[in-house]
Amino acid sequence: MRKLNRLNVALIGRGFMGRSHSNAWSQVNKFFQAPLPVVMHTIAGRSGSAPTEFARTWGWQNAASDWKKVVASDDIDLVDIVTPNNWHAPMAKAAIAAGKPCACEKPIAGTLKEAREMAQAALKANVPTFVWFNYRRVPAVALAHQMVKAGKIGQIRHVRAFYLQEWAGPDVPLAWRFDKKLAGSGAHGDLNAHIVDMTRFVTGEEITEICGAIAHTFIKERKLISGGAGGQIAAGLKSSKGMGKVTVDDAVLFLARFSGGAVASFEAARQATGNYNRNGFEINGTKGSLRFDFERMNELEYFDATLDRAVQGWTNIMVTNGATHPYVGNWWPDAHIIGYEHGFTNMAYDIILSLAGKKPTVPLPDFNDAYQTQRVLEAALISAGEKRWVKMSSVK
Repeated sequence: MRKLNRLNVALIGRGFMGRSHSNAWSQVNKFFQAPLPVVMHTIAGRSGSAPTEFARTWGWQNAASDWKKVVASDDIDLVDIVTPNNWHAPMAKAAIAAGKPCACEKPIAGTLKEAREMAQAALKANVPTFVWFNYRRVPAVALAHQMVKAGKIGQIRHVRAFYLQEWAGPDVPLAWRFDKKLAGSGAHGDLNAHIVDMTRFVTGEEITEICGAIAHTFIKERKLISGGAGGQIAAGLKSSKGMGKVTVDDAVLFLARFSGGAVASFEAARQATGNYNRNGFEINGTKGSLRFDFERMNELEYFDATLDRAVQGWTNIMVTNGATHPYVGNWWPDAHIIGYEHGFTNMAYDIILSLAGKKPTVPLPDFNDAYQTQRVLEAALISAGEKRWVKMSSVK
C-alpha cells in the first residue's frame, strides 16, 4: 500500500447508508485530530446516470456512473461500499484487485461463499479491509469491551443478545431487503449480523456451536414497487397493484455456545411492535454483569458482584465523560449526549488511524472478522432448516 498524505474516498451507492457514511466522512476531520485529511472525492452509482444531486447535497467533489472506472482510478485511496448486499463481493474484489483498501457495509456479503472469497482475496493481496459494524464504535459498547478485557465481570457464563425493530409491517412494499437474491437474508443478515459481531467483540470469544434455531416469515407477499426508494430503510417506496413473493425471513432466533463455555441466545425481528431500533445485550460473568440497549445508547449498566452484598446493585454509567470514555472527548462536554451518526464518524476515524499505521481506539473488523460472523449466520440457518446442532468447525 502506498504512503498517503491525504485520503481520497470513493463511495459506491447511496440510500440510507450512503447518507450515514457521507455524514461521517464530512465530519471526521472536524471533530478528530486524524493523521490524514479526508477528501470526499467521488460518489458512484451502480449503473445509469451519475448521482449528481446526491454529490451536491452531501459534499462529494465528483459524481460517476461507472463504479468500475472509479475503483480502478489512481485518484482513489479508499473504496467504501454501501450498496445492496449482492453487489458487495464483485465491488470489493475489484477494489482489492486494484490494490485499494476497501470498507464495506454489513453483512459482508449475501452468501457465505462470497464472504469467504472476499476474505481470501484480501488476505492474498495483503490489502487493508474494514466492515462497518458501527455499533462497536458506540462508547458504551467500546467501554464494555474494555471492561471485559480488564476482567471486570470475570468468566462469562451467559450472553443474551437481541435486535428488534417494527418497521416491516404489511404495508411496506417489496423493497430489496425482502428479496433473497439481493439481500441474502432478512432480519438474520440485517440484524443478527450486528449482535453476533457485537457479542464476539465485547466478550473476546468465538461462537463454537449453534442449536435451536427458528427462522420464520410472517408476511409471505408484499406489494410490488412502482417508484424509487426513499432515504430511510423503506420509507418513500411507492407500491403498485401487483404482489411479489417475500423470499427472506422476518425473524430468526437461535441458541449458541461460546468458546469460553458461556451459553447464549440471539433474537432478531423486524416486526417486534413497540421496538424501533432496540439492539443490545446482557452478559453475565462470575464477577459481574453488563447490560446495553441501543435505544438508551449513552448508558451502560454494570453490576459489580465483588462488592459487599449489602451494597450490590445495577449501576447506570453515563458514558459521556470525555476524560475516560472511548471517543467522547472528541465530541461534546460531559453528558451532552451523542447519537446514531456518531458511531459512523468514530469508525471513520479508526479507519484513518489504521491506514496511517496507527492503532485504532478499539479493534476494527476486517473482511476475515466479518467472515467469521457470516459463518455464524450460516450455521444458524442450517440449524433452522435441519433442526439440529451445528458445530462451527463444520461451517467453512
